[in-house]
Amino acid sequence: MKRVILCPNPYRDKGLAAAKEANTILRGAGLETVYCLPFKPEGGDGQFGVPCRPLHQEIRSSDLIIAFGGDGTILHLARTASMRSTPVLGVNLGSLGFMSDLEASELGLLKNLAAGRYRREKRMMLDVAVIREGRTVYTGGALNDAVITKGAMARVIRLQVTAGTEQLGLFSGDGVVVATPTGSTGYSLSAGGPIVEPTAQNFVISPICAHTVFTKSFVLSATGTVTVIPAEPSRKQVYLSVDGGKAFSLRQGDKVRICRSRYETELLRLTDKSIYEILRTKMTGGIGHEK
Repeated sequence: MKRVILCPNPYRDKGLAAAKEANTILRGAGLETVYCLPFKPEGGDGQFGVPCRPLHQEIRSSDLIIAFGGDGTILHLARTASMRSTPVLGVNLGSLGFMSDLEASELGLLKNLAAGRYRREKRMMLDVAVIREGRTVYTGGALNDAVITKGAMARVIRLQVTAGTEQLGLFSGDGVVVATPTGSTGYSLSAGGPIVEPTAQNFVISPICAHTVFTKSFVLSATGTVTVIPAEPSRKQVYLSVDGGKAFSLRQGDKVRICRSRYETELLRLTDKSIYEILRTKMTGGIGHEK
């Protein structure tokens, strides 16, 4: 570990305070650092008093990205990082932060990077495509999930969901979430889906506000392809959103195809926190957990 990208979300890391503190620690440990913003903020990047360089250039010669923000910041960086096989270390400045390893109070642990005292954790990703009249009209990559859901004015939509050649069912309700194990603690969990060990290799398919009593989630092997198709001619609006990004409007006859990506997001860990400890702490306030 020699060169580290400091990648702060400027709306979470006010004045880049946490990133600047991390910069001091890492430089003191003998590591080279560079600042890269995950996106261009209002007012430009010259307002922070440090030089900020383009991420797509700096990632070519760097060993690690440290993301300062919430899980959304890591999701924003995941595709770029995975395509370069560059690990990401998350510093949580948001609310829950399931993917982040460090809290702002734990920045002192960054000195362990220079000594090689860390571990790597690989997370599967999804490739998502929309097929329209035989042509691919949309592609995207997801670390968390692909969500097919109704528009604001629609009451109920019906979605035909298949896994390979097997029909899982006709889901009637507000939509469906197809999540990775990492995404099982996101929207999928809110929709009633199960919590899955994040390093597993599965699809988690969860209906959103299902209008049938016995509709349940499915946990499937990630070796095949999941296809979601609006099941009826309708004027109802149906949208696809990948990792919470900009919604893509689906048309009648569109097929949303989801498969395991050849890319993986690699998260770096400096602590020994398990997913179970994180869940206890962040979702129950530590209730029932004795230290």
